[in-house]
Amino acid sequence: MSLVQDAEFIDAPTLLAHQQAAWAAQASHVAAHSPFYQALWQGMTPPSDLRELPALPLSDKAQLRVSQAAFPPFGDYLAAPRETAVRLHRTSGTTGQAMNLALSSRDCTITETVGGRCHRAAGLQPGMTVVHCLNYQMWMGGLTDHMTLQATGALVVPFGVGSSELLIRTIREVGIDAISCTPSYPAVLERVLAESFPELSPRDLGLKLGLFGGEPGLDDPALRDRLRTVWGMEPRNANYGVSDVFSNFAAQCEHDTHLHFMAADVLWPELIDPETGTPLTLEAGREGELVLTHLARDCQPLVRFRTGDIIAVDHTAPCTCGRSGFRFRVVGRSDDMVVVRGLNLFPTMVAAIINTDQRLSGNYRIFLDGPPPYDHLPLHVERADGSADDPAIGRALEAAIKRQLGATARVSVGPPRSFPVTEGKTRHVRRIDT
Repeated sequence: MSLVQDAEFIDAPTLLAHQQAAWAAQASHVAAHSPFYQALWQGMTPPSDLRELPALPLSDKAQLRVSQAAFPPFGDYLAAPRETAVRLHRTSGTTGQAMNLALSSRDCTITETVGGRCHRAAGLQPGMTVVHCLNYQMWMGGLTDHMTLQATGALVVPFGVGSSELLIRTIREVGIDAISCTPSYPAVLERVLAESFPELSPRDLGLKLGLFGGEPGLDDPALRDRLRTVWGMEPRNANYGVSDVFSNFAAQCEHDTHLHFMAADVLWPELIDPETGTPLTLEAGREGELVLTHLARDCQPLVRFRTGDIIAVDHTAPCTCGRSGFRFRVVGRSDDMVVVRGLNLFPTMVAAIINTDQRLSGNYRIFLDGPPPYDHLPLHVERADGSADDPAIGRALEAAIKRQLGATARVSVGPPRSFPVTEGKTRHVRRIDT
């Protein structure tokens, strides 16, 4: 199976022998059965030592898209007979062509076990009841994340998206004490409560734990504090993953808001410079693009896969909780990065400033109507309910962005509820073709 019991608590030197043995089997599998990597490697033999993986070329999402277009539905990086696959998922396609994901029975078991580690670390336990509010219609975040929640021993309510009034009634009737959803979804429920259940406050629902994922934003202390104050629940970043690789392989614990890497027995991480692809040492204080290699994958194994996520590694020593994986923050996605006069800006950096102004709802969009470079950040925000139309709001936000990020922003402030608040993932950066 290649899984190691309690791998998230084992130190790296002790785990290395297992990782090397798992890679030996996986490298043979990929080299023999993946036409995609056979072509990419051009006759190169994969190194026997994982620490020498940088000798192999990087792979990326653009290459996978080409592969699936040429060899539908799974691409020629499918390294097992089609009948080996027992589950098909699809990515959201928010940044391009949607991708078909194939998993074998073993792939499913490994994915669910690793995800269960993450939700367990975030506080979900047997005896708790969690409602899962992500889209079940083919997306990895639906059924697969449901199974990772179930792996903790908790009772899982498979609700999905939509029907928010029914969800509120269900939470109260069943006695649900935890919710799994995107960080933006509580704002949707607040509006539904105000409109359809004016006698209830969010705290009246009795939720104690929020397990969030699928969107950035929870690193912002202001958002965490607001969720605690308004809802009375503890917010946890519980579901970090990359759909093509694993639905969930990192989460925070009760002691630390950083993400803990939980999949060292089945996933090998690297850091690279996102501009040059140069390998970087994965150590505390380092920032770079996360690159991942499966150590145990049947159907669509990936080797040196560029995730597009820029992370900052903050700690490599074990956490107070005892988990030994490196701890990190997601700075942003390389494809969401906006360069304004040489400054690299990510939506999370902008959101952290917006959320400090109580006159704003926290909802925003960055509309880019032409190709880079950009000389300013075109930012559209909306006022919070009950906030007066005051021109000073936009000027104050522009000044704060200039002061804290060094960038010039042109802020447009709209009335409350200018933007739809989605039940799924919210895209904050929109690139408009001209």
